[in-house]
Amino acid sequence: MSHDRLEDDKERLIRRLKDSGYLASERVERAFRAVPREEFVLPEMVSEAYRDTPLPILDGQTISAPHMCAIMCEALKLTEGMRILEVGGGSGYHAALCAEIVAPKGTDRPGHVYTVEIVKGLIRFASSNLERTGYSDRVTLIHGDGGKGLPQHAPFDRVLVTAAAPSVPSPLVEQLCVNGIMLIPVGSRGFFQELIIIEKEKDAKLKRTNWGGVAFVPLTGEYGR
Repeated sequence: MSHDRLEDDKERLIRRLKDSGYLASERVERAFRAVPREEFVLPEMVSEAYRDTPLPILDGQTISAPHMCAIMCEALKLTEGMRILEVGGGSGYHAALCAEIVAPKGTDRPGHVYTVEIVKGLIRFASSNLERTGYSDRVTLIHGDGGKGLPQHAPFDRVLVTAAAPSVPSPLVEQLCVNGIMLIPVGSRGFFQELIIIEKEKDAKLKRTNWGGVAFVPLTGEYGR
C-alpha cells in the first residue's frame, strides 16, 4: 500500500476523531499525526491501519481502536516530562503515542514510558516496532506481570491499563504519584467493562470517575482473571 494512500487514510481518521470530539488537544493530535499506526499492525493488516476499529495482532491480542487511544490519551492529561506506566504493551502503538507527548524530540525535559507486557510472544513484535519507528529510547518495554507495576521505577505520574481487570490492582494505586491519574477498564470477563479514572489527591484519597462502557481483552497475571 502506498505511503500517500496511508497518509490520506490517516488524515481522514484524524478529521473524524476531531469531529466526534475524541481528539480535543493539539498535543494529542500531533502525536496521532507523528506515530505511524501502520508500523504497529501485522503486515497483512496495513491497509486497515487507519480504520477506527481494534485489529488483531498476535496471541489473541488486539491493538485498540484509534478513538479509544485518543480517549485515553486525552483523559490522562499527558504533558512533557511525565513518567508513564502502561500495563499491556501490545504492539507498542499506545506507548509510542504517549512517548510522543511526554518526550517529543528536542524537548529539554523528556519524560519516559515504561510498558509491561505479560504475553511473551508480543515482546519481540513490540520491541521491533518501537525500534523501527524511533521510540525505543523513550519507551522501556518489559516482560512481566503488569498488575504488579514496576516498583523499581515508581512513582509514576500516570498509569494506563489497556486490559480489563476484575478490580483495581493495589500495587498500581501505590505506585501512582500524588496528583497522578490512572485509567483502567474494570469489569467482567465478557467484552464489556467500565473505564475508571482514578485521581490520587494530596491526602492520598482516591477520586474515582466512571467514564463509561468500553471493551478490552482481559488482564492476566496475579491481579487478572
